[in-house]
Amino acid sequence: MNLFEHLTRNGQPHAPFLERPSGAIDTYADLRAHTARYAHALRALGVKSGDRVAVQVEKSPENLYLYLATIRAGAVFLPLNTAYTLNELDYFIGDAGPSLVVCDPAVEEGVSGLVDALDARVVTLDANGEGSLADIAATRPATFPTVARGAGDLAAICYTSGTTGRSKGAMLTHGNLASNAATLVDLWRFTADDVLIHALPIYHVHGLFVATNITLMAGASMIFRPRFDAAEVLSLFPRATALMGVPTFYTRLLAQPGLTRAAVAGMRLFISGSAPLLAETHDQWRERTGTAILERYGMTETGMNTSNPYDGQRVAGTVGPPLPDVALRIADPEFGAPVPPGEIGMIEVKGPNVFAGYWNMPEKTAAEFRPDGFFITGDLGRIDDRGYVHIVGRGKDLIISGGFNVYPKEVEAEIDALPGVVESAVIGLPHPDLGEGVTAVVATGGKGAFEEAAVIAALKDRLARFKQPKRVLFVDDLPRNAMGKVQKALLREQHAGLYTAGK
Repeated sequence: MNLFEHLTRNGQPHAPFLERPSGAIDTYADLRAHTARYAHALRALGVKSGDRVAVQVEKSPENLYLYLATIRAGAVFLPLNTAYTLNELDYFIGDAGPSLVVCDPAVEEGVSGLVDALDARVVTLDANGEGSLADIAATRPATFPTVARGAGDLAAICYTSGTTGRSKGAMLTHGNLASNAATLVDLWRFTADDVLIHALPIYHVHGLFVATNITLMAGASMIFRPRFDAAEVLSLFPRATALMGVPTFYTRLLAQPGLTRAAVAGMRLFISGSAPLLAETHDQWRERTGTAILERYGMTETGMNTSNPYDGQRVAGTVGPPLPDVALRIADPEFGAPVPPGEIGMIEVKGPNVFAGYWNMPEKTAAEFRPDGFFITGDLGRIDDRGYVHIVGRGKDLIISGGFNVYPKEVEAEIDALPGVVESAVIGLPHPDLGEGVTAVVATGGKGAFEEAAVIAALKDRLARFKQPKRVLFVDDLPRNAMGKVQKALLREQHAGLYTAGK
């Protein structure tokens, strides 16, 4: 069954689905009509089943309907972070080979230049849901025969970062996304009575597949906001039942004087993910509100893998037990043999949620799976005697800042290209708001005077904002081990208090 039918079969036609920022309500019948028109528009633009549709547009209901229309039409949705520069987009578009690229009108000319070598078209959609794609859709019929797709057919490709090589396109199937949503609807007790505050981006797995797919599959509704604003979200609590967010949401809500037990009285669930939630934040939230944040663990390649319980103890610093349909083990990172209970090792998972592999990277795909089908997550962890999983670090140097993955070597390459820079090391340091702050340590070889502001300014048009260093530190030489490898662990230790020392 096509994922679209999995997601929409419980939504009653006249039931509310989405409250727009204007206050207007879209029903489930409206959802079917909007997605039908967009699916027809995709067909009119030459999109066939299996084609990739690359989308880099601001958050809007129309953007959400475009996602649903793409899978309804049997095509493959490729969401791209709105912060990506043309320099970065060039790689994603060239690698994925989409037949259609949807972008903001402001960058249409630049994006059109990127598809010259491809047999692809470029159309536009802006933050208000207007543009050439919307114009085409407006003239199309309000019904569309959903294309039949199997569980193994691709529904989306989401690019994820590593610490070596280029970004990888994780291939997510209709079965991957349907199974994970169904499990979470049951585990987190979502029903048609729920109202989710949706303030997450929708170019990211958390906002697009977790928040949206769960809401749809439960036949629930959402209060749809273009971005997170702590004061506004707090004001929405009386009309909502659930919030999904990154740790930054909760640190900023804690800064609101109106956050009280009375303010959250109607909210049944607060969920946090995409980055580690500090135990301090967990404890402060419980003290202020009388509720416990539910932290879970997932990744682009797998969706959700574990979750603290809905009923039962939600333990600060843990991500709970594995989901009912996910097998999780802790293995020796090098050999894959299970480690003794309680010991630290590599987290490996297997289940219907696990992706189909990396787009155009068969060797990389093979390297990331054990012979028995377990996926090697790259995260280090342990399982305590209650069965709760603890994430203790990453086997690689990936940085998660504000819920977004930052690939250090990509940032380092841009810094190393600057005149006078001998070498750089980019690390993540504990940050009270972002989880980890992207930090560059630049080696000058004892020569030349550098200014931190100048380095940051030089990167402004080369990297998405979330990848840009929050601080740039200067040293004569980077520390190395006996094998000549830069000791990033030592750098993290030396500068651990850079963002938190003033607390």
